[in-house]
Amino acid sequence: MKIAWWVVWVGLLLVVKIEGGRVRHYKFDVEYMIKKPDCLEHVVMGINGKFPGPTIRAQVGDTLHIALTNKLSTEGTVIHWHGIRQVGTPWADGTAAISQCAINPGETFHYRFKVDKAGTYFYHGHYGMQRAAGLYGSLIVDLAKGEKEPFHYDGEFNLLLSDLWHTSSHEQEVGLSSNPFRWIGEPQSVLINGRGQFNCSLAAKFINTSLPQCQLKGGEECAPQILHVDPNHTYRIRISSTTSLASLNFAISNHKVTVVEADGNYVEPFTVDDIDIYSGESYSVLLTTDQDPTKNYWLSVGVRARKPPIPQQVLTALTLLNYKNISASVFPASPPPVTPRWDDFERSKAFTKKIIANKMMTPQPPRYSHRRIVLLNTQNKIQGFIKWAINNVSLSLPTTPYLGSMKFKLNNTFDRTPPPENFPSDYDIFNPPVNVNATTGNGVYVFRLKEVVDVILQNANQLTGKGSEIHPWHLHGHDFWVLGYGEGKFKAGEDEKRFNLTHAPLRNTAVIFPYGWTALRFKADNPGVWAFHCHIEPHLHMGMGVIFAEALHKVRNIPSQALACGLTAINARH
Repeated sequence: MKIAWWVVWVGLLLVVKIEGGRVRHYKFDVEYMIKKPDCLEHVVMGINGKFPGPTIRAQVGDTLHIALTNKLSTEGTVIHWHGIRQVGTPWADGTAAISQCAINPGETFHYRFKVDKAGTYFYHGHYGMQRAAGLYGSLIVDLAKGEKEPFHYDGEFNLLLSDLWHTSSHEQEVGLSSNPFRWIGEPQSVLINGRGQFNCSLAAKFINTSLPQCQLKGGEECAPQILHVDPNHTYRIRISSTTSLASLNFAISNHKVTVVEADGNYVEPFTVDDIDIYSGESYSVLLTTDQDPTKNYWLSVGVRARKPPIPQQVLTALTLLNYKNISASVFPASPPPVTPRWDDFERSKAFTKKIIANKMMTPQPPRYSHRRIVLLNTQNKIQGFIKWAINNVSLSLPTTPYLGSMKFKLNNTFDRTPPPENFPSDYDIFNPPVNVNATTGNGVYVFRLKEVVDVILQNANQLTGKGSEIHPWHLHGHDFWVLGYGEGKFKAGEDEKRFNLTHAPLRNTAVIFPYGWTALRFKADNPGVWAFHCHIEPHLHMGMGVIFAEALHKVRNIPSQALACGLTAINARH
């Protein structure tokens, strides 16, 4: 049989086409570098000399082959391909101690996986707090050749949102693991595609602020990337949040946007003035440039859901929407959009509940589940150290990756006792815990293949005082249906009657609001071991996650390199 093929290098991308598909080869060198993302010099983590890392772009059905070399001198690394389900390749999920061993300094690991669904995704470090250090980039999957999106647009922009601290991720880690506890504090800057401005504002002339006007000439590393548009066109703006902590609000002055995609899934289009986006989420919105073409307009990304350190001064990143009729150097004539008040959670809930499935393109959830797990999110103490716990267990990852331990049925690698599937019915979620003590654990929730599972995420009061935080939870290896949100403690018999079984959106990340619950449903149809965790980086570091596993007997062809550590190292050599 004759096989048609060709090879072409595009920068550091090698594309190999064979009949029936493409293999896209990337070479990634992960290293520390000195950059000025917010106009001040910092050590950040990047790839191939770039911060953020290079954008990966592929089509549905393509295979990505990323050769990742660890050029860090003293620490391991891995990369998680956020939103890619890794069907058939659970070892490529990029989670240290779960799907693979950390890649040691000087070593190269080969990630090979197929992208099977179009959408807006991203990638990031999943070892220690390397995402907070800057290890992230965009990953866009286009429809296969010849297929069309269910909406029209004339052009496209891609925005990757992140937050930045002036203390290193290592210093943050030490503080979080110390007694007395040292919280990381609020970020110093918000970045749009790795660019922001610290201690000045592009719009200082228009707003009530003590910050001076930024004096930028346009060539600086921190100069904003301007969105240049033609009048009376429609643009798709892809927006992803890889923040370590911040919940964000996105708006463009004088323009509305129409939400059409969430986490790689089509949603019923709806039009709003602004959108909330939490860490781990991604959206596509359509923007129609139907305003006065003789003016430019602000694009604003402001922090929500956390009280600003300086009252009335919201941390905001700004750039311009530039109508090409006029110069991009002309500032808008009016102030930028006002970020909604940080604690206006009713507004946040109203936006979130507008996100429903596009019924023509989204399968409905199974009408019934086989199993329900209720996960209580609490702050606790373990031997005096402050931790986050789920059902009173704070996750502590083992030294041997779960994927190898469970595949090869190794003993003494993790706790085989199943974790608790609920919490005491008399627990008061509206007050600090009566018993602050929790335990560490690394047990696994094991599911049968194709078992339908409901997960109820239950929020609660913080460790001391009054307060409850927002938590965005991300599931690896699957999408889930979001069946609903509610206030207070989940009541099984009553609240499940209100589940949305007709328009439930498919997501990979969902938020739980303060003192509330969120109900999810998914099918355990992807053999492997998968993390499910709060996507706020310091919360995960403090133990806010659980481990799911299903059908390990179906997993095949795990590369020996993925398991060359811990007790699986012996198996990997044979």
